[in-house]
Amino acid sequence: MARLEVPQGQFELTRYPEKSHPSLRAWDAADELLLFHIDEIKAQLPSQPQLCIFNENFGALATALNPWQPISISDSFLCHQGTQNNYLLNKLECHPSLCLSSTSSLSATADLVLIKIPKTLALLEHQLHQLKPHITPDTRIIAAGMVKHIHRSTLELFTRIIGPTHTSLAKKKARLIFSEPDSSIQSTGSPYPSYYQLDETQHQICNQANVFCREKLDIGTRLFLQHLPTNTEAQDIIDLGCGNGIVGLIAAERNPQATVHFVDESYMAVASAETNFKQAFGIGRVAKFEVGNCLDSYPPASADLILNNPPFHQQQVVGDHIAWLMFQQSYDCLRQGGELWVVGNRHLGYHNKLKKLFGNCKTMASNAKFVILKADKE
Repeated sequence: MARLEVPQGQFELTRYPEKSHPSLRAWDAADELLLFHIDEIKAQLPSQPQLCIFNENFGALATALNPWQPISISDSFLCHQGTQNNYLLNKLECHPSLCLSSTSSLSATADLVLIKIPKTLALLEHQLHQLKPHITPDTRIIAAGMVKHIHRSTLELFTRIIGPTHTSLAKKKARLIFSEPDSSIQSTGSPYPSYYQLDETQHQICNQANVFCREKLDIGTRLFLQHLPTNTEAQDIIDLGCGNGIVGLIAAERNPQATVHFVDESYMAVASAETNFKQAFGIGRVAKFEVGNCLDSYPPASADLILNNPPFHQQQVVGDHIAWLMFQQSYDCLRQGGELWVVGNRHLGYHNKLKKLFGNCKTMASNAKFVILKADKE
């Protein structure tokens, strides 16, 4: 926990989950720069502006600007949980419209829009198209990000979809982006979701804007698909960190008796997985789709087979803490004799982690860059 001190007040803030990287703050210099700027222009805003915030990390902006009852739009379950936790930590009431998923639609016209620049440019493009019908020429649109995450292509998106755009000077390696709505720019609509055909199948794979490798199958998943277990006795298979759900979809084909559970912290990922599964199987095959933090909602001994391609970053922070949590929760979630299959870059050293946790780990396949590992719950 750390204290954010800005013109709007002092706020105790924590990341979510709290145990992950406790030395890291729940905000960055771009959040601070944005909040100081809002204080400078508050006299130019309506007394109670309709405020929309896109891509909060852990709710620093929403918490500081809570008197305006902001709507926080995010693709991340963890970010929404972080926002709600920080409201409670500061004894603020979480109003019903506080958190809106990326797959939901805005309903109100915004007076003030604050955007944290996301890691994925496609997500920003989709969000600007999503925002377009809900702004007027008087709407203030201000984006913020660290300088290293703001590129010419970022500014070109704002200019093409919203209107004339310029930036502030950098401060503490952060910068603001100001975009003025131009009503003469006609909305062409978001190009997402996009589709591609999965090699050697009839599957047209749907990919929402924030899905990993939305343009083609990545080489790690390609290797994984070649070696997925077939005709196992598994009744419950979990595609953990499912992305667009390709791994779970193919596992379902190869294990027709199993119920496949698709789990991811991204709303767009789970939506993509659900679309892809239903296109493949129609209504005749049951599957479960859940947005959540790893396996938090799964009870012990509830799965026979877990398939996992762990992410190695949360937002802009790189590390193995999410993978380690996934492995720990998988051990608890597996039934006796159950298996965890993992694909990852060779250099990440997952073999040692799995052997430490499960007491065993076997290499099932590998190439120059990736390795597939299996750990059994004995």
